[in-house]
Amino acid sequence: MIVVDDQAVVRAGFAAIVDAEPDLIVVGEAGDGATAVSLATAEAPDLVLMDIRMPGMDGLTATRLITAPENGPRVLVLTTFDLDEYVYEALRAGASGFLLKDAQPEDLLTAIRVVASGDGILAPTVTRRLIRTFAQGARQVPTVTGVFEHLTPREREVLLKIASGLTNAEIGAELGVTTGTVKTHVNGLLSKLGLRDRVQATILAYESGLIRPRTS
Repeated sequence: MIVVDDQAVVRAGFAAIVDAEPDLIVVGEAGDGATAVSLATAEAPDLVLMDIRMPGMDGLTATRLITAPENGPRVLVLTTFDLDEYVYEALRAGASGFLLKDAQPEDLLTAIRVVASGDGILAPTVTRRLIRTFAQGARQVPTVTGVFEHLTPREREVLLKIASGLTNAEIGAELGVTTGTVKTHVNGLLSKLGLRDRVQATILAYESGLIRPRTS
């Protein structure tokens, strides 16, 4: 993976945490978005740990460029800026995960492995802020279209729970099915909707109006 942050000490800290794990390795570090894009092209990492605010090219622009290729690296955004616009724009730019820099090392490592494996992850506080963004009308939410018509009732139910921020295990507990069954439903709905992961599914659920957050 590649670690991107404009503070050398922060980069070194993240790299040390990652390199201490036998199944993870840092192949490069960057202090700005442009360098990150170049490194991602040269090294073809599985994952890029991306800061948002940096001099020159910011993390949002770099994320959009890095994830643009069909088989491009996945991006996990890690930032101190827990603000709605950053959450939403980072996800829209193609990030597969969003964590705050005050996350515990074990949570960071879990997020890295989840995103690198092909799934997406959002910190609970991020999910709540994303929901609040739509609840407050910060985004125009269109009416549900036929985009979901090919989903089974169970897949639609699972999608609603994904958009509420539940993990596969939590969804399985609520529906009374195994985690493996939930994963099968998740993979099925992602394939039918042409989505990369549960993060994109969450965005689509809100943008399409499939789920409408309560305003009170």
